[in-house]
Amino acid sequence: MLPLVSRSTMEVLGLVPNALREASFALGVSKWRTVLFVVMPTVLGGVLTGSTIAIARAAGETAPLLFTTSIFLPNQVVTDPNHGMASIPLIIFTDSEQPDQFLNDQAWAAAFILMAFVLFSSLSARWLLSRSERKLRGR
Repeated sequence: MLPLVSRSTMEVLGLVPNALREASFALGVSKWRTVLFVVMPTVLGGVLTGSTIAIARAAGETAPLLFTTSIFLPNQVVTDPNHGMASIPLIIFTDSEQPDQFLNDQAWAAAFILMAFVLFSSLSARWLLSRSERKLRGR
């Protein structure tokens, strides 16, 4: 059975000083409320940073994806989870090598969408981090 929380997340949660947890428990706060209102706001920056890095790695490291994709259905949208479907990095790779100008334009558009997705996720993570810092400061 897979763990619900990854090891790196557990390490980030372990960075919260025990004094914060103990202070919360001393005030009679339950364990789940301590985690929700004391621990999570403290580690939110680390969790957001880790998720942003994970998204950037997933979008940026396309070579393993290109080598491990064995089923490729060009120009089809598949909704059946038992069949393979083209991914954006694979579309960029295959369409950029084609002599047809339309396919080259499609590859550039897919690359733009991929970069926009990474930019949007990075900006969202920064916005959420600044919002949580403002809440912690009480502004």
